[in-house]
Amino acid sequence: MIHIPNPSVGRRGLIAGAAGLLAASPIPVLAQQVAPPAAGGGSGQSAVIDVNRARTEPIPIAIPDLGGPDGASAQLGHDIAGVISADLARSGLFRLIEQAAFIQAGASSGGAPNFQNWKPTGAQALVTGSVQILGGGQVRVEFRLWDILPQTQIQGTAYTTTQANWRRIAHIMADVIYERLLGEKGYFDTRIVYISATGPRDRRTKRLAIMDQDSENNRLLTDGSWLVLTPRFHPSRDEIAFMSYANNRPRVYLFNLTSGRQTLLGDFAGMTFAPRFSPDGSGLVMAVANGPGSDIFAMDLSSHTPRRLTDSGAIDVSPCYSPDGSQIAFASDRGGDQQLYIMGSGGGGVKRISYGNGHYATPVWSPRGDLIAFTRYAGDNSNFAIGVMHPDGSGERTLSEGWLVEGPTFAPNGRVLMFWRETRSQDSRGRGFSSRLVSVDITGFNERPVETPADASDPAWSPLGT
Repeated sequence: MIHIPNPSVGRRGLIAGAAGLLAASPIPVLAQQVAPPAAGGGSGQSAVIDVNRARTEPIPIAIPDLGGPDGASAQLGHDIAGVISADLARSGLFRLIEQAAFIQAGASSGGAPNFQNWKPTGAQALVTGSVQILGGGQVRVEFRLWDILPQTQIQGTAYTTTQANWRRIAHIMADVIYERLLGEKGYFDTRIVYISATGPRDRRTKRLAIMDQDSENNRLLTDGSWLVLTPRFHPSRDEIAFMSYANNRPRVYLFNLTSGRQTLLGDFAGMTFAPRFSPDGSGLVMAVANGPGSDIFAMDLSSHTPRRLTDSGAIDVSPCYSPDGSQIAFASDRGGDQQLYIMGSGGGGVKRISYGNGHYATPVWSPRGDLIAFTRYAGDNSNFAIGVMHPDGSGERTLSEGWLVEGPTFAPNGRVLMFWRETRSQDSRGRGFSSRLVSVDITGFNERPVETPADASDPAWSPLGT
């Protein structure tokens, strides 16, 4: 959160929570490799397309409906192909070939495509497969990824899971395609936790909410009795840390997504806020109000023992661990204006890294460790900006600007950021105001709105597969 003297510019309250609807835990998926059909080319590595090239020349890919032995299986195959297509298209790195250009609907009965039928479409890659609804609510989904020019199978995998889990199967398949063709992990089998807001701008009701990264399976987690903010995923458990104003006392809580149970973290005299987990999930860091300032504290989750990391007398906020857990980035006004700093995970060796024009806030480390994303406000009624820089402060660049943009979060592969954008009200009654989630590539490419049922803010991306 940027500390801004003018209260009309700041947008944050501080937190609350109450048990509400629960998000379903991911269902286990059993997978097995599928050998190339005898009629097809051999399995092998195709040339990986550089992501930089794919930004300017998206990979042309054909994804026909997956076949099925009966009407229900065929319909599910159609739906799965649609989710895969939507995932890849949203990345901006793939160009979906229109089905009207298809000469062959999919693979032949032997499992291998007739490559001569696919070359005229201009596709470089082809996805084929089949779906079979089994007894007991189970489904088997088989898919193959082909490189059309050398006529080789790049990937062949079959998945077995519950039929209700079909969307997750589609996201997993999209991740496999993304990785095999681009050489980077995908990010489609993930979820987003965020703050859902309804009501007039001056009387907003804010609830914890969660959804798949493609905006499906949206669920509210709290009932809006108390203000909630800044949710963050645990790196391995089905758990969220967030700030709540429960009983009008701003505190950091843990929320178990399976049970719906909320646990208070620590009994500090001052407000606690801006929590983030350590990379191994054994602890977290947060800010604790201390008179007119605030300090950074670390807390071990097994013992709930707090440890003070800063004691500058300034406003030290928004701590975030590096991926290896050795350093912490945070924002502080200890030098006058609010800037970004890094320090060792034990609290020593504080070093300023931001030197641009304006106030810096909400630093978050890329999962790759190569970038720190941030919010910047230049002052003098200027727009806010989302940017990135290297951990030593070099290479700063702006990805997006707006009247109010804030709170970046990285996809687990470090390729995409999500943040939230507010629009200015048209009048004193708040008409025309909105708060929406937005995604963008780390180069500033492919900025897209993220659909939510209501206004949204404070997004946090889950690890892959959780």
